[in-house]
Amino acid sequence: MRCVGVADTTFARVDMARFVVEELEKHLPGYRIVRHTVPGIKDLPGAAKRLLDMGCEGVITLGWVGAKEVDKLSYLAASTGLIILQVLTGRIVIDVTVHEDEAESEEELAAIAEDRARKHARNLAKMLREGLEALTPWAGMGLRQGGPDVGPITRR
Repeated sequence: MRCVGVADTTFARVDMARFVVEELEKHLPGYRIVRHTVPGIKDLPGAAKRLLDMGCEGVITLGWVGAKEVDKLSYLAASTGLIILQVLTGRIVIDVTVHEDEAESEEELAAIAEDRARKHARNLAKMLREGLEALTPWAGMGLRQGGPDVGPITRR
């Protein structure tokens, strides 16, 4: 059975993996979904590696970044680890991150988290189903995960 991985954290204030699992079940029927929850964002590269080692074809990681400078530095470390993992394995690892200071209210933050998680899950599903060029038709279209699309800039 084909496998896709979902890695999330207990530090997050929204259960983004719940939305990802719903989307993956809808868009990747027949895939086994393996969820691996770790304490914090710096643990996500290791979690993603374990999921890939288990045979998952791709992984989506769900990180939550607090508003303090130490949180932003932790995200930088985690992001670097995820980039290195992608380079070394050649596998699809989609990093979904919500920054606690990107919204004015908790309600807005929750909406951003759900939107971003669902849209990135659909991106992962599309790439696993259709291959690496699956998103190419939307290149340069100003699509946004976590908010409304802004559209492309066109030259006349």
